Amino acid sequence: MSLQVNNLTKQYGTQKAVNNVSFHATKGEIVGFLGPNGAGKSTTMKMITGYLQPDTGSIQVAGIDMLKNPIDAKKQIGYLSEANPLYYDMYVREYLTFIAGVHGIDRRPETRDRRNKIVEVIETVGLGVEAHKKIGQLSKGYKQRVGLAAAIMHNPSVLILDEPTSGLDPNQIIEIRQLMKDLGRDKTVLFSSHILPEVEALCERVIIIHRGEIVANDTLQNLKQNQSLEKVFQSFTQRD
Repeated sequence: MSLQVNNLTKQYGTQKAVNNVSFHATKGEIVGFLGPNGAGKSTTMKMITGYLQPDTGSIQVAGIDMLKNPIDAKKQIGYLSEANPLYYDMYVREYLTFIAGVHGIDRRPETRDRRNKIVEVIETVGLGVEAHKKIGQLSKGYKQRVGLAAAIMHNPSVLILDEPTSGLDPNQIIEIRQLMKDLGRDKTVLFSSHILPEVEALCERVIIIHRGEIVANDTLQNLKQNQSLEKVFQSFTQRD
């Protein structure tokens, strides 16, 4: 498995933000992580990426234990957080050059030419027409593309995308969805959302989380077999 999560738990005081969460995802699979705000999506993703330490449980990324070998495991992950932190005063190429340096692209035999790698990533995410601008001058849609470019710079095997289309206009959403489909052809993609059409447009499998617990983990086809995905989702998220 490219991503294996076993029995993750994270507690803040008396509140269990994530409670005994387990799932897996494989190469070439785009998995939707669906739940209302506050369900535990971001906390789970932060643990998977090594930003948060779980209280209990284990995480395997491309066969590497995140808790035992965090540096090696993180090298296999591309992460786009919901906040998408960027340096607005930097130019797009300047920022991506910085990111390439952080990942040591020049020291890798397969990507030794950093300049060519940056050109390749810019083309992949469709940033070419905006690459000469400062990041602060870009629309939110193009800022998301910069975040995605940074996330794939080191050619990770697993992409973790937290609410990647949040706040975008309809055209930008369509463009980012297509980009995610393209990236998902040879990577494992786990993306969070609280928007049902997003999951239906992108995924074959969906994981629904509610109050820190996984309440459904199945293919869209199976979830829709007897009722719509919307009813399945609402039946969990509207519980008192």
